[in-house]
Amino acid sequence: MADPTIPVTAPGTTGAPVNRGEAAPANKGELFTSFDVDAFEVPSSREEAWRFTPFRRLRGLHDGSAKADGRAVVTVAGLGDGVTVDSVGRDDPRLGAGGVPFDRIAAQAYSSFTEATVITVGREVELGEPVIITLEGPGVGTTAFGHVQIHLEPFARAVIVLDQKGSGTYAENVEFIVDDQAALTVVNVHDWADDAVHVAAHHIKVGRDAVVRHFAISLGGDLVRLSPLVRYDAPGGDVELWGLYFADAGQHLEQRLLVDHNQPNCRSNVVYKGALQGDPSGDRSREAHTVWIGDVLIRPEAEGTDTFELNRNLVLTDNARADSVPNLEIETGEIIGAGHASATGRFDDEQLFYLQARGIPEDQARRLVVRGFFGEVIAKITVPELRDRLAAAIEHELEISGA
Repeated sequence: MADPTIPVTAPGTTGAPVNRGEAAPANKGELFTSFDVDAFEVPSSREEAWRFTPFRRLRGLHDGSAKADGRAVVTVAGLGDGVTVDSVGRDDPRLGAGGVPFDRIAAQAYSSFTEATVITVGREVELGEPVIITLEGPGVGTTAFGHVQIHLEPFARAVIVLDQKGSGTYAENVEFIVDDQAALTVVNVHDWADDAVHVAAHHIKVGRDAVVRHFAISLGGDLVRLSPLVRYDAPGGDVELWGLYFADAGQHLEQRLLVDHNQPNCRSNVVYKGALQGDPSGDRSREAHTVWIGDVLIRPEAEGTDTFELNRNLVLTDNARADSVPNLEIETGEIIGAGHASATGRFDDEQLFYLQARGIPEDQARRLVVRGFFGEVIAKITVPELRDRLAAAIEHELEISGA
């Protein structure tokens, strides 16, 4: 490893170099990025970006001890005219156009994948049906790394479902490149088996007057950590990030996002909602833990920005912990609006009383409250079959909790 007092640079490096031991970057958007895993120090819990993540459960993804000994299987269905799918190697010049790894695990994933999937929706192509990307984990006790790029050329419109399930340990980079005046809706479902560990970096590049609707649905897995990074490539971009997560006893679900407003007259709206149910016996190993970190940066050149972020968490049982940290960094006063809100609590007693007073039994009343809590997010998903599936999954979680 390099001398910790020397700034580190590497081929494929962008942004300010890591200057270990020196002053912190000027703002949260000044991330060191590199395709070279050795350009990054092994992370520690003393770092803000990792302080909530239980390293012992990462199975070596963070320190290089996790070796690829399995293979995740990617299949693509629902292709229409004007859509291409390519399986490519790391030398394909298209890879990295959406963003460069910004932490060690993302760089490890880029250095270790054997085959990337590139999906391109051609110029002015409008898809009437969603493209379904299904990823099956490498299997119990095995590790794999992956890379997916989704590229919408100018004026294209598409709905993409990225459905991830199965077992094993999996780290990946996913690039979303949305060119000028294109519109992408992507729904990423983490429906992993109970043993799975999944760490993902999402790189979202937004063109002039482009529209992105990004949904992150985390239901399964032992540990899931998702890090979406949004950067605008030109003025007029419009991004909404929607999230839904439901943590059971023993699960760690972490959402850590950054929206970097680096262009004028762009918009962002973030809404993430989560529910938690731990083991009421008090066994700390069976605690349900969720983490939501929402960073929004408005740079000096980003005049005319309009942004808001919201995180709400509903605690269903004892032995459940929700960490929620919204951060808003504003470097110009010439904006339309900016704000954030966060709330964590148990059932609203007034809502329960209202429903029970109208003859609804308590258990049914509690379920209605939870369904209503998640309803805003589910209603925004434009794929009916997926809405039904998520509603059924939440109903199953409520049956487990006895709510």
